[in-house]
Amino acid sequence: MSGRLIAGVIAPLAFAAPMVLLHAQGPSGEQVFKDRCASCHSGAADSRAPSPEALRSRSPQAIIESLVNGAMRTQGSRLTGAERRVVAEFLTGRPVDGDVSGTTKGRCQGNNVPKANTAVNAWKAWSPAVDNTRFQSPANAAIAASDISKLTLRWALGFPDASSAWAQPSVAGGVVYVGSQNGTVYALSANAGCIIWTFSAAGGVRTAVTVGDGVVYFGDTAANAYALDAQTGTRRWTRSVESHQLARITGTPTLHDGRLYVPTSSYEESQGADPQYACCTFRGSITALDAKTGAVIWKTYTIPEEPQRRGTSTANVPLWGPSGAAIWSAPTVDTRRGLLYVATGNQYSGPAHRASNAIVALDLKTGTVRWSKQVTPNDIYLTGCRAGNPNCPEANGPDVDFGSPPMLTRTAAGRDLIVIGQKSGLAFALDPDRNGEIVWEYRAGRGGVLGGIEWGSATDGERAYFAVSDITHPQPGGLHAVALATGQRAWFAAPRPPACGSGRGCNAAQSAAVTVIPGAVFSGSNDGALRVYSTADGAILWEFDTNREFTTVNGVAARGASMIGPGPVVAGGMVFVSSGYGAFGGRPGNVLLAFGVP
Repeated sequence: MSGRLIAGVIAPLAFAAPMVLLHAQGPSGEQVFKDRCASCHSGAADSRAPSPEALRSRSPQAIIESLVNGAMRTQGSRLTGAERRVVAEFLTGRPVDGDVSGTTKGRCQGNNVPKANTAVNAWKAWSPAVDNTRFQSPANAAIAASDISKLTLRWALGFPDASSAWAQPSVAGGVVYVGSQNGTVYALSANAGCIIWTFSAAGGVRTAVTVGDGVVYFGDTAANAYALDAQTGTRRWTRSVESHQLARITGTPTLHDGRLYVPTSSYEESQGADPQYACCTFRGSITALDAKTGAVIWKTYTIPEEPQRRGTSTANVPLWGPSGAAIWSAPTVDTRRGLLYVATGNQYSGPAHRASNAIVALDLKTGTVRWSKQVTPNDIYLTGCRAGNPNCPEANGPDVDFGSPPMLTRTAAGRDLIVIGQKSGLAFALDPDRNGEIVWEYRAGRGGVLGGIEWGSATDGERAYFAVSDITHPQPGGLHAVALATGQRAWFAAPRPPACGSGRGCNAAQSAAVTVIPGAVFSGSNDGALRVYSTADGAILWEFDTNREFTTVNGVAARGASMIGPGPVVAGGMVFVSSGYGAFGGRPGNVLLAFGVP
């Protein structure tokens, strides 16, 4: 990549609107179907989509499930939770139980709500600090490793219309903020779990909520970034950061010095499996927004060249490229060097580009690319590739992109390192003063599709901690502790027997992000167990099996299951974790759990 600023700033309209306290009157299901679904589900003889008559035999919940986590998840990501509900009710002729936000019960009584911008006892984004190390200080954790064995369940919140609890909570000033698969964002009392306010986004909210200066920020699966008043949930602004129809925001926006840095990823990797889809045109990007107004300051694409027509497929469909290099994770700020680090994914179509599977350093002020370090070239991959799909590359994969954010940390000797794990199963330490030169590599897992190190590692300045997925391999899972200065193994905690027993989606893979406090490492597993390990030797200090139904503060039926993606949050003497992930080899669930010390 060159060091020039990439043009292409977009500036769609920003607007304000009041918070959503209750399920408001929305569009009719008939209108949603007409506007968003009828062109495919027409009932015509040559249509491959089920007709409205065929859909009528299904349950409304089955329609919603298809829209949030099934074959229609791409289309459903562009609908609000309320729109998904009304179209499901229209098609089936039957009502969906409960309200869309799950707030019929469990609202906080009175106006005694703590201030949300308090710094103490906080975890205010993907990581407690913009270095993305996922290390929580003793003051903010307010819980010691010696207290871990005393943790007990305080409360549970159920997410309606969800098969995945896919968002990580954030905590500030005694308030928990968390998004959900159906697009509802919640502000909750940390102690009691009661609901202070809710807001309905235009798409599902998979990012963590970023808190700063009395405002909360997040992104949705329709590629919109939001700013809300932290006290009331009133919308300050909304900004679309990418016009591509399959773009989404999965990485948590990073707030620094009055700017919000928003990454984009996409659904196009899976859409390309359709032979009739003109593959592929999405490029990952990072957009810097004014935190007060949502105005675009700069935007940089990971692949600076716009996709060009590269031929016509055997299905007589145009082929485009290069594409891909999405940014799945939170950007990392380096205040000392004035840089922003992002990690990119694989490409969807060629020609091969050096921006994929790379750590990219951008100028904080301008977005100019200062340097880029690719670790796995020529990784062009589409999901669902089978013989005869003309969109698929000759060599598909290996699909070992970065899902984790870069961690900026410092050794005891004072050396700065960028540490990151990859789906290849390798972990790297890079030198930020030498354009990302590799200092050490460590082999933690076998890697591959859904393999290796998936969503986030952690470091306490002495060691780095890498949990392993390898979900498709016979022996998945395990947690590695590596000396930060040398990359040598300190200890390895072998995977435990699965808490879920056996069956589809039940295994010991550890795909979720990990968290560290002094003396203890927290890791959720695909088997539904949350475990805490000693940083000294990997011994298990405490574990909790989430594979059951929970009585929730809001009365929504909820159960725990696989933990894939969001990691545990430790703040104010409590531990918060989302449980359930009904995709990518996991088992469905829909609950947020809060633990505390008596």
